[in-house]
Amino acid sequence: MKSVKREFPLHLMLFPGIVIVFIYCYIPMAGITIAFQQFIPVKGLFGSEWIGWDNFKYMLDMPDIRDIVGNTLQISVMKIMAGLTVPIVIALLLNEVRSLFFKKSFQTLIYLPHFLSWIILSGILIDILSPSEGIVNQFLSLFGIKPIFFLGSNAWFPFTLVASDVWKEFGFSTIVYLAAITGINPTLYEAAVMDGANRWRQTWHVTLPGMAPVIVLLATLSLGNVLNAGFEQVFNLYSPSVYESGDILDTLIYRIGIQDAQYGVATAIGLLKSLVSLVLISTSYFLAYRLANYRIF
Repeated sequence: MKSVKREFPLHLMLFPGIVIVFIYCYIPMAGITIAFQQFIPVKGLFGSEWIGWDNFKYMLDMPDIRDIVGNTLQISVMKIMAGLTVPIVIALLLNEVRSLFFKKSFQTLIYLPHFLSWIILSGILIDILSPSEGIVNQFLSLFGIKPIFFLGSNAWFPFTLVASDVWKEFGFSTIVYLAAITGINPTLYEAAVMDGANRWRQTWHVTLPGMAPVIVLLATLSLGNVLNAGFEQVFNLYSPSVYESGDILDTLIYRIGIQDAQYGVATAIGLLKSLVSLVLISTSYFLAYRLANYRIF
């Protein structure tokens, strides 16, 4: 009884958050029924005609659905791989820097894009990647390279998405990895030095194993987003000319649901995507527990 009285204020502090989550995350789940209806907004959820699995059949019969799923997987997997590799490399390099001023300045510089929305960054990217006046193509022209239409070429657009996403987010992950490095016991480095290990051996046998739990955590969280290729980024950068390589599930849902008003089909695609993501993230947590002894509790 004493513990209940002591912890009651803490539970009371959680109550507003629980209410907000319930209102904005659980109540809207009633909209899942739209996936099984010929939904008409005027008739509402309970007045629209129930059509069963017809929306899912229509989705599977769409001629470009396989290409869109392929684009989603390709872009998201490349983002996950680059988003894990680049911050780890940068964190290891920064760990070797002895100038505290340079290290802090560089961390601040690479962290800034994380706070900018894709609406702002897309305008910046459109300007600097312009084939006629963009600074990137002007620099390439100095070496005799013809202008590249980064945002209008199906060959270049997916890699442009990955590179710009890494540029925006790698600073945040780098700081997380640097924090993991600072948590490594210094006596491990001292023991490695006593055994004659150079800096490379110290990095390989001490630093990387010490970072392993954080790497597993971020990799695990990333696996649940395999079908989330980044709607806001793609929506602000793509155009009909790059639908072949840049159209993803989220942009398809937007066009079908918002522009074409096919609410049932759009909800069906979103529901199937969410179910697959649930399976993926559950599997990733299981693998993280079995392979790295990582637990979420």
